[in-house]
Amino acid sequence: MRVLSGDEVRDEPLAWPVRSHTLLGGGLVSDFVRDEVETPAGEVMKRDYLLHPGAVGIIALDDAERVVVVRQLRHPVGFRLIEPPAGLIDAGETSWLAVAQRELAEEVELAASDWRILVDYMTSPGCLQETLRVFLARGLSRVGRPDGFIVEHEEADMEVCLVPLDDLVDAIYAGRVQNPTMVVGALAAYAALRTGRVDALRAADAPWPARDAKQARDARIHALGGETRPR
Repeated sequence: MRVLSGDEVRDEPLAWPVRSHTLLGGGLVSDFVRDEVETPAGEVMKRDYLLHPGAVGIIALDDAERVVVVRQLRHPVGFRLIEPPAGLIDAGETSWLAVAQRELAEEVELAASDWRILVDYMTSPGCLQETLRVFLARGLSRVGRPDGFIVEHEEADMEVCLVPLDDLVDAIYAGRVQNPTMVVGALAAYAALRTGRVDALRAADAPWPARDAKQARDARIHALGGETRPR
């Protein structure tokens, strides 16, 4: 078994030829599609998955190392989950930091003076196209919600709370907190703070290679005449 060198420990964009792309069902956020993909051996495999516009999440930390969280109903799983402020990348948005700043103001009415990237991850890459960037936000201050933003549906019943970071990590290990962005972001923030890595975190405007790969992939699919809607 080969041992990877440090430089080799990275995910690599790779695309096998897509022979057909079919829209199986359209939704409010995600489209359900089927691709016929040619493997290097010349076989054709079918893969069903959900398209997704991508999202950001924010671990907002106050001066007492308390994390700003929301308690929100998630209908598909039937739970009120403890989550970080987070949201979708809207059509036309190209600054991921600006998306995070918008979401922090919309959901919890906060701004931050210090932004860094904690982690990028792919939520469920076997069946979902979503890519998600999690920011660390510090230097918090109160702001109003952006003009025109309307609180509705689940967000109208959402509770905003503070949780000490140590308590949040304990709850994750105990299995009491299960939202993936909360788990990934809180553990990444805890590790960065406790190992002195915060100053080494990526700048808030650092490139996001997964978004470039998505754009190239979507362009190839549209060239096939695939009936996917731009996000």
